[in-house]
Amino acid sequence: MDLALSEEQEAVRRLAEDFVAREVAPHATAWDRAEEVDRGIVKKLGAVGFLGLTIPEEYGGSGGDHLAYCLVTEELGRGDSSVRGIVSVSLGLVAKTIASWGSEEQKRTWLPRLASGEALGCFGLTEPGTGSDAGNLAARAVRDGGDYVVNGTKMFITNGTWADVVLLFARTNDTPGHKGVSAFLVPADSPGLTRRPVHGKLGLRGQATAELVLEDVRVPADAMLGPEGKGFAVAMSALAKGRMSVAAGCVGIARAALDAALRYAGERGQFGKPIASYQLVQELISDISVDVEAARLLTWRVADLIDRGRDFATAASQAKLYASEAAVRAANNALQVFGGYGYIDEYPVGKLVRDARVMTLYEGTSQIQKLIIGRALTGVSAF
Repeated sequence: MDLALSEEQEAVRRLAEDFVAREVAPHATAWDRAEEVDRGIVKKLGAVGFLGLTIPEEYGGSGGDHLAYCLVTEELGRGDSSVRGIVSVSLGLVAKTIASWGSEEQKRTWLPRLASGEALGCFGLTEPGTGSDAGNLAARAVRDGGDYVVNGTKMFITNGTWADVVLLFARTNDTPGHKGVSAFLVPADSPGLTRRPVHGKLGLRGQATAELVLEDVRVPADAMLGPEGKGFAVAMSALAKGRMSVAAGCVGIARAALDAALRYAGERGQFGKPIASYQLVQELISDISVDVEAARLLTWRVADLIDRGRDFATAASQAKLYASEAAVRAANNALQVFGGYGYIDEYPVGKLVRDARVMTLYEGTSQIQKLIIGRALTGVSAF
């Protein structure tokens, strides 16, 4: 297997690297302290084509394969995971899902706007009482003539206060479990939809995270994405690809940890010589480097499977599980290299620790990934 990047993929990677150096990295600490990324970054992400990767050009996308998408996501994760999340959700969970499940009218309506950064999407699945148990949603959509009337609450929604469209999941009948769930494309300015920002997060502090409250929100029947009752399948297909995106972002976090640890270990002196010369410091750094390379290869494997039209769901869970846990280890090891200085936000590693930690929780916790992998290998459901 040839793991060398093509000229086009290398050009995309360099573009992402330059973009992060210019538009993201210089502001990451300030955005983290302010708990708000500059919203102008959305149009900039759209202008360079990052919000349209893998979306067909006929719908306003920039095309490209899923490996190119991973390269961009890794670089964004290296610069600021809060910015990476904008792309992972609006493109990875929303636009790609519309491209896969949407009607021609839905594609023409939403994809050009999402790909350009004119509009932003959010993924309305998680509720206050349902995280991992996504099949038992409480939000309901009741048919009323040519509309559905939606009531419910969604929680921890990335891009929630910024989004122009919500990919919303709600129960449309009384069938128990996931068979009663349907998906809808709901304009975020719909009457009855209230968005409340979530502040005080441990990590991803710059990300626009929100609670969504829907009170008698009327949604046209033609806004349903996919067949009625197939919303859970829509959500799971989105999350399977989304896990690849999270894994790539985690590689970026681990890379940032490695870069910071190497730089500091070469500069910091103790006992008359740089701490990079001490074997136990080298052990911390070498462990990070192995995690970076292993996580990246697992992630690239998922991209390769998708682009070849092969089943990728289990591989995506494996990559997400390993890469998210690796990002936590890498950030912790980097903080150990920094010692006490790593504990203050003048230096980057404290933010990396905080940002890495949530990666083991969202888009399926590490424990859920193990259940998915175990079920795939044994054929026995643990649910």
